[in-house]
Amino acid sequence: MLKFTNTLTNHKQEFIPLEQQKIRLYVCGVTPYDDAHIGHGRCYVTFDLLYRLLIFLEYDVTYVRNFTDIDDKLLKKAEKEFNDQLRYSEIANRYIDRYHEDMSNLNCLTPTHEPRVTETISEIITFIQGLIENGMAYQVGGDVYYHVRAFKDYGKLSKRDIDDLKAGARVEINEYKKDPLDFALWKGEHYGTFFESPWGYGRPGWHIECSAMAHKFLGKHIDIHAGGMDLIFPHHENEVAQSEGLFGPKFANYWLHNAFVRIDKEKMSKSLGNFFTLREVFQKIDPMIMRFYFLSHHYRAPLDFSFDDLSVARTTYQRLARALDIKSRKKMSNTESINSHIVRDMLVMLMDDLNTPGMFGILHEHLATLKEDVSQRSAVVHFLGIVLGLSFELLPEQSIEITPEIQLLIDEREQARALKDYKKADILRAKLRELGFEVKDTKLT
Repeated sequence: MLKFTNTLTNHKQEFIPLEQQKIRLYVCGVTPYDDAHIGHGRCYVTFDLLYRLLIFLEYDVTYVRNFTDIDDKLLKKAEKEFNDQLRYSEIANRYIDRYHEDMSNLNCLTPTHEPRVTETISEIITFIQGLIENGMAYQVGGDVYYHVRAFKDYGKLSKRDIDDLKAGARVEINEYKKDPLDFALWKGEHYGTFFESPWGYGRPGWHIECSAMAHKFLGKHIDIHAGGMDLIFPHHENEVAQSEGLFGPKFANYWLHNAFVRIDKEKMSKSLGNFFTLREVFQKIDPMIMRFYFLSHHYRAPLDFSFDDLSVARTTYQRLARALDIKSRKKMSNTESINSHIVRDMLVMLMDDLNTPGMFGILHEHLATLKEDVSQRSAVVHFLGIVLGLSFELLPEQSIEITPEIQLLIDEREQARALKDYKKADILRAKLRELGFEVKDTKLT
């Protein structure tokens, strides 16, 4: 039985598709104004796993992941680089290409559709017109706003009360809005700039874009909508209001959200300066290790990122690669792979809310068997490659930087040996080994 933790209900639920063996999956994509960071990497590896698993289970999946290729951040970057915000598409194209390289390095499959906002303007305009006709939106000059209080279920995804939101809201003062919580569907601009609409020239608001793209490629109602947990409010909450305000419930049957990547117990962000792009990390570690590192943690648990943990992940990956010995495996089909009792046990774990730590636990339990049984090993390697996207090719040895933390452990161990505290020295040796360092002793004089 396939089960997911549904943000909408706050419960783990059996997955039942809207249409037998066909699944409509939408994952919110990036705003391409800079290189993708490790938070993006975690999100898209997580839902690449979901996509791969559904395909393995023989579902016909339509997977949509968008690009928000027009946005204030893009305009500011174009103004800064070219002194012309209307050259935002050059910024978008550059970082979309780099994003695709990053996703390829992480071995993420290409979605069925990757729509851009700028290619969906007519559908966005039609969507907004429908909301106005339904009494869910209103025009103020060249702007159009969604009237939040017209949607009685607002807050059901994020579990927020609309009156509490208004009391604590930090909203832009606009005397023409019916309510401070109302959000922009269309932003009016100077004549002749951006896109022409029934309300004058302008550009769409952020939230309406995903509703319109999901509708264009997946229809009025979809099976799964996914993204980072930082999108639950307001982005996904507003998507619910827009899509159900036009088409009625339910926009998405299941909402899946991955947890934050944290640095020093704080959410990674540029403002805090604790920010790493995928490209920066790939200079220090193979992208396949990065994928393995992401998948070693449950997607709903916060991930406390550190380069020391990446070193541990590399050591573990190499140990698994040696045990799985992919060069001596037999080629195998999905059907043949699933006949393995080890694969079946691993699959059960993944079908329980993408429980990758549990799945790797089963793998480690059976390593002794896999070393001896070529057939079982071939089945497991096939499964890990197809569903987890992990090759388990043995990587070349690389020099490992000795960080101050590693040096401190080495120094503490040397001191323990000098004091003949061999128990402590052994504990520190084991800790260093976990971090990828094998310490060889010389005789003490």
